[in-house]
Amino acid sequence: MVWLIVLVVIVALIVIALVALYNRFVRYRNRVDNSWAQIEVQLKRRWDLIPNLVETVKGYAAHERGTFEAVTEARANAQRAQGPADTAAAEGILGQALGRLFAVAEAYPQLRASENFQQLQAELTNTEDQIAASRRIYNGNVQSYNTKIQTFPNSVIAGFGGFTKRDFFEIETPGDREPVQVSFSDPPSVAATPDPAPAAPAETPPPPAEPPPTTPAQ
Repeated sequence: MVWLIVLVVIVALIVIALVALYNRFVRYRNRVDNSWAQIEVQLKRRWDLIPNLVETVKGYAAHERGTFEAVTEARANAQRAQGPADTAAAEGILGQALGRLFAVAEAYPQLRASENFQQLQAELTNTEDQIAASRRIYNGNVQSYNTKIQTFPNSVIAGFGGFTKRDFFEIETPGDREPVQVSFSDPPSVAATPDPAPAAPAETPPPPAEPPPTTPAQ
Protein backbone atom coordinates (compact mmCIF):
# COMPACT_ATOMS: atom_id res chain seq x y z
CA MET A 1 0.00 0.00 0.00
CA VAL A 2 2.86 2.36 0.79
CA TRP A 3 4.55 1.76 -2.53
CA LEU A 4 1.31 2.60 -4.32
CA ILE A 5 1.08 5.91 -2.51
CA VAL A 6 4.72 6.64 -3.37
CA LEU A 7 4.08 5.79 -7.00
CA VAL A 8 1.03 8.06 -7.14
CA VAL A 9 3.00 10.90 -5.57
CA ILE A 10 5.85 10.46 -8.08
CA VAL A 11 3.44 10.41 -11.01
CA ALA A 12 1.67 13.48 -9.65
CA LEU A 13 4.97 15.35 -9.30
CA ILE A 14 5.96 14.44 -12.85
CA VAL A 15 2.62 15.64 -14.19
CA ILE A 16 2.88 18.89 -12.24
CA ALA A 17 6.42 19.44 -13.56
CA LEU A 18 5.31 18.78 -17.15
CA VAL A 19 2.37 21.14 -16.84
CA ALA A 20 4.57 23.85 -15.35
CA LEU A 21 7.12 23.38 -18.12
CA TYR A 22 4.43 23.50 -20.80
CA ASN A 23 2.97 26.68 -19.33
CA ARG A 24 6.45 28.24 -19.30
CA PHE A 25 6.84 27.49 -22.99
CA VAL A 26 3.47 29.13 -23.63
CA ARG A 27 4.54 32.29 -21.80
CA TYR A 28 7.78 32.49 -23.79
CA ARG A 29 5.92 31.95 -27.05
CA ASN A 30 3.36 34.61 -26.17
CA ARG A 31 6.16 37.09 -25.51
CA VAL A 32 7.52 36.42 -29.00
CA ASP A 33 4.08 36.83 -30.60
CA ASN A 34 3.35 40.04 -28.69
CA SER A 35 6.70 41.60 -29.59
CA TRP A 36 6.19 40.67 -33.25
CA ALA A 37 2.77 42.33 -33.14
CA GLN A 38 4.48 45.54 -32.00
CA ILE A 39 6.82 45.38 -34.99
CA GLU A 40 3.88 44.93 -37.34
CA VAL A 41 2.26 48.07 -35.91
CA GLN A 42 5.38 50.12 -36.61
CA LEU A 43 5.80 48.62 -40.08
CA LYS A 44 2.21 49.52 -40.98
CA ARG A 45 2.84 53.08 -39.85
CA ARG A 46 5.90 53.19 -42.09
CA TRP A 47 3.93 51.85 -45.06
CA ASP A 48 1.25 54.51 -44.52
CA LEU A 49 3.82 57.31 -44.64
CA ILE A 50 5.50 56.20 -47.87
CA PRO A 51 2.74 57.17 -50.39
CA ASN A 52 2.61 60.72 -49.02
CA LEU A 53 6.39 60.94 -49.21
CA VAL A 54 6.40 59.74 -52.82
CA GLU A 55 3.72 62.25 -53.83
CA THR A 56 5.63 65.08 -52.16
CA VAL A 57 8.85 64.29 -54.00
CA LYS A 58 6.96 63.71 -57.24
CA GLY A 59 5.72 67.30 -57.13
CA TYR A 60 9.31 68.49 -57.57
CA ALA A 61 10.85 65.64 -59.58
CA ALA A 62 8.08 64.17 -61.71
CA HIS A 63 10.62 62.84 -64.23
CA GLU A 64 12.07 60.38 -61.65
CA ARG A 65 9.39 57.87 -62.55
CA GLY A 66 11.60 54.81 -62.16
CA THR A 67 12.45 55.71 -58.57
CA PHE A 68 8.80 56.21 -57.62
CA GLU A 69 7.77 52.91 -59.19
CA ALA A 70 10.56 51.07 -57.37
CA VAL A 71 9.44 52.46 -54.00
CA THR A 72 5.78 51.62 -54.70
CA GLU A 73 6.61 48.07 -55.78
CA ALA A 74 8.92 47.47 -52.81
CA ARG A 75 6.21 48.72 -50.43
CA ALA A 76 3.65 46.36 -51.95
CA ASN A 77 6.04 43.41 -51.65
CA ALA A 78 6.74 44.27 -48.01
CA GLN A 79 3.01 44.33 -47.26
CA ARG A 80 2.58 40.89 -48.82
CA ALA A 81 5.50 39.31 -46.96
CA GLN A 82 4.69 36.65 -44.38
CA GLY A 83 6.80 35.87 -41.34
CA PRO A 84 9.90 37.55 -39.92
CA ALA A 85 12.38 36.16 -42.47
CA ASP A 86 10.43 37.16 -45.59
CA THR A 87 9.44 40.49 -44.03
CA ALA A 88 13.07 41.29 -43.18
CA ALA A 89 14.17 40.64 -46.77
CA ALA A 90 11.34 42.74 -48.20
CA GLU A 91 11.97 45.58 -45.76
CA GLY A 92 15.64 45.61 -46.70
CA ILE A 93 14.72 46.13 -50.36
CA LEU A 94 12.22 48.81 -49.38
CA GLY A 95 14.93 50.58 -47.39
CA GLN A 96 17.15 50.62 -50.47
CA ALA A 97 14.37 52.11 -52.57
CA LEU A 98 13.71 54.80 -49.96
CA GLY A 99 17.41 55.60 -49.90
CA ARG A 100 17.32 56.30 -53.65
CA LEU A 101 14.21 58.43 -53.15
CA PHE A 102 15.96 60.59 -50.57
CA ALA A 103 18.97 60.82 -52.88
CA VAL A 104 16.66 62.34 -55.50
CA ALA A 105 15.31 64.80 -52.93
CA GLU A 106 18.83 65.98 -52.18
CA ALA A 107 19.00 67.57 -55.62
CA TYR A 108 16.04 69.87 -54.87
CA PRO A 109 16.74 72.41 -52.09
CA GLN A 110 13.19 73.78 -52.24
CA LEU A 111 11.81 70.29 -51.67
CA ARG A 112 14.08 69.67 -48.69
CA ALA A 113 13.08 73.05 -47.25
CA SER A 114 9.34 72.42 -47.58
CA GLU A 115 7.47 71.88 -44.33
CA ASN A 116 5.56 68.87 -45.61
CA PHE A 117 8.73 67.03 -46.63
CA GLN A 118 10.50 67.81 -43.37
CA GLN A 119 7.51 66.57 -41.36
CA LEU A 120 7.28 63.33 -43.35
CA GLN A 121 11.01 62.79 -43.03
CA ALA A 122 10.88 63.33 -39.27
CA GLU A 123 7.94 60.93 -38.86
CA LEU A 124 9.67 58.31 -40.98
CA THR A 125 12.87 58.65 -38.98
CA ASN A 126 10.94 58.30 -35.72
CA THR A 127 9.19 55.22 -37.08
CA GLU A 128 12.52 53.70 -38.06
CA ASP A 129 13.75 54.21 -34.50
CA GLN A 130 10.61 52.54 -33.14
CA ILE A 131 11.08 49.59 -35.47
CA ALA A 132 14.70 49.22 -34.37
CA ALA A 133 13.70 49.27 -30.70
CA SER A 134 10.89 46.75 -31.24
CA ARG A 135 13.22 44.56 -33.25
CA ARG A 136 15.72 44.38 -30.39
CA ILE A 137 12.96 43.33 -27.98
CA TYR A 138 11.61 40.75 -30.40
CA ASN A 139 15.01 39.22 -31.15
CA GLY A 140 15.76 39.02 -27.44
CA ASN A 141 12.50 37.17 -26.80
CA VAL A 142 13.17 34.84 -29.74
CA GLN A 143 16.62 34.01 -28.42
CA SER A 144 15.22 33.18 -24.96
CA TYR A 145 12.38 31.11 -26.43
CA ASN A 146 14.60 29.17 -28.86
CA THR A 147 17.14 28.44 -26.13
CA LYS A 148 14.42 27.23 -23.80
CA ILE A 149 12.83 24.77 -26.23
CA GLN A 150 16.11 23.47 -27.71
CA THR A 151 17.84 22.45 -24.48
CA PHE A 152 17.38 18.94 -23.11
CA PRO A 153 15.04 17.71 -21.65
CA ASN A 154 12.91 20.72 -22.62
CA SER A 155 13.26 19.80 -26.30
CA VAL A 156 11.35 16.56 -25.70
CA ILE A 157 8.38 18.34 -24.15
CA ALA A 158 8.55 21.12 -26.76
CA GLY A 159 8.41 18.56 -29.58
CA PHE A 160 5.28 16.93 -28.19
CA GLY A 161 3.70 20.31 -27.46
CA GLY A 162 4.25 21.71 -30.96
CA PHE A 163 6.68 24.44 -29.89
CA THR A 164 8.90 25.19 -32.89
CA LYS A 165 11.88 27.46 -33.42
CA ARG A 166 11.15 31.09 -34.35
CA ASP A 167 13.08 33.22 -36.86
CA PHE A 168 14.94 36.37 -35.93
CA PHE A 169 14.04 39.69 -37.56
CA GLU A 170 17.19 41.16 -39.08
CA ILE A 171 16.97 43.93 -41.67
CA GLU A 172 20.06 44.49 -43.76
CA THR A 173 20.99 48.13 -44.15
CA PRO A 174 21.42 49.53 -47.66
CA GLY A 175 25.15 50.01 -47.02
CA ASP A 176 25.55 46.29 -46.32
CA ARG A 177 24.07 45.46 -49.73
CA GLU A 178 26.30 47.75 -51.78
CA PRO A 179 29.02 45.93 -53.72
CA VAL A 180 32.59 46.49 -52.68
CA GLN A 181 34.43 48.79 -55.03
CA VAL A 182 37.58 47.14 -56.31
CA SER A 183 40.17 49.08 -58.27
CA PHE A 184 42.74 47.35 -60.41
CA SER A 185 44.68 50.51 -61.27
CA ASP A 186 48.27 50.96 -60.18
CA PRO A 187 48.72 52.57 -56.76
CA PRO A 188 49.18 56.31 -57.16
CA SER A 189 52.22 56.32 -54.87
CA VAL A 190 54.27 54.17 -57.23
CA ALA A 191 55.48 56.22 -60.17
CA ALA A 192 56.47 54.41 -63.32
CA THR A 193 60.11 54.98 -64.31
CA PRO A 194 60.30 56.03 -67.95
CA ASP A 195 62.49 53.91 -70.16
CA PRO A 196 65.66 55.64 -71.20
CA ALA A 197 65.57 57.00 -74.72
CA PRO A 198 67.60 54.89 -77.14
CA ALA A 199 70.95 56.38 -78.12
CA ALA A 200 71.07 57.95 -81.54
CA PRO A 201 73.17 55.93 -83.97
CA ALA A 202 76.60 57.37 -84.76
CA GLU A 203 76.68 59.38 -87.92
CA THR A 204 78.76 57.98 -90.78
CA PRO A 205 81.51 60.47 -91.77
CA PRO A 206 81.04 61.83 -95.28
CA PRO A 207 83.43 60.46 -97.94
CA PRO A 208 86.48 62.65 -98.71
CA ALA A 209 86.00 65.15 -101.47
CA GLU A 210 87.57 64.20 -104.81
CA PRO A 211 90.38 66.57 -106.00
CA PRO A 212 89.41 68.78 -108.94
CA PRO A 213 90.54 67.49 -112.33
CA THR A 214 93.85 68.95 -113.54
CA THR A 215 93.97 70.72 -116.87
CA PRO A 216 96.94 69.67 -119.12
CA ALA A 217 99.32 72.50 -120.05
CA GLN A 218 99.02 73.92 -123.57
